[in-house]
Amino acid sequence: MRPRVLAAAYLLDCLAGDPQWFPHPVRLIGKCIHQGEKSLRRIGSGPWYDFTAGSLLAGGLTVSSGLFTYWVLRQAYRKHRSLGMCVDIFLAWTCLATRSLLEETSNVIDVLEAGDLTQARSRVSRIVGRDTHNLDATEISRAVIETLAESLCDGIVAPLFYLAVGGVPTAMAYKTINTLDSMIGHRDDRYIYFGRAAARLDDIANFLPSRFTALLIGVAALLMRPRTLHSSLTTWLRDGGKHASPNAGQPESAMAGALQVRLGGTNIYGGEATSTPYLGDEFKPPSIAAARSAMRLTAIVSLLGIAATCLFLHASNRD
Repeated sequence: MRPRVLAAAYLLDCLAGDPQWFPHPVRLIGKCIHQGEKSLRRIGSGPWYDFTAGSLLAGGLTVSSGLFTYWVLRQAYRKHRSLGMCVDIFLAWTCLATRSLLEETSNVIDVLEAGDLTQARSRVSRIVGRDTHNLDATEISRAVIETLAESLCDGIVAPLFYLAVGGVPTAMAYKTINTLDSMIGHRDDRYIYFGRAAARLDDIANFLPSRFTALLIGVAALLMRPRTLHSSLTTWLRDGGKHASPNAGQPESAMAGALQVRLGGTNIYGGEATSTPYLGDEFKPPSIAAARSAMRLTAIVSLLGIAATCLFLHASNRD
């Protein structure tokens, strides 16, 4: 991928975001996952069948999305170079989520700052999987910060990483893995076997990007508040492995140190309490101001990410 193509896609994402009316490829991927699961569950059941069927669904959709994207790009470039670049920019844009992430979290923080706790609970439910109807301002702020940290990897840094590594086909394959994990990569009774392959694929795909994200958070902390660089890095190195996920704890712990707030604790999913280790246990609980600072930190990390990726692509293309 050429640096100017990626820069144009990033600018388009910042300007347009992810309009609800737009036929986004990830929505199509989601429909394919839903229909694939529905069809496979009609055929059989049981642990071994679920694991095999779920593995075939995860692997098949991931490979298919990458190959189909490659074919579309190839056909577009064959017809005309300008058409190929436009398709390249368009598809790369759909892999990025800076504006939508910042808009969704800003909507929560705005009503929280206005003191409308009921509306804040409703809006935060759009971006988190936990139950939100009993959350207070502190817990809503924590949910926002944790979502920003994790989505920094899933929606910004990881797509940039895969766009740099293999272009749009590789990035689209990553988005398929990420969507599979969010839809079927759960540990409940329904998906413990069916979604196992999807969850493991997501762990592998995010292993390096999650750690790059944590590092970029540290750099962003240096630029925003230099004194928090040390706490960001030390909290990341100390607490990054405490999370149940091998990847989610990396950016979350770095964010906790950068903001000097305590993340983690008890979340309610479907009425059942789940406890997670504290990240940055020595810091104070999150506040609305800290959530707003997390948004600024996210914007800086996004800019650092696109700058680093374009520099990498420029150096690679020159060689």
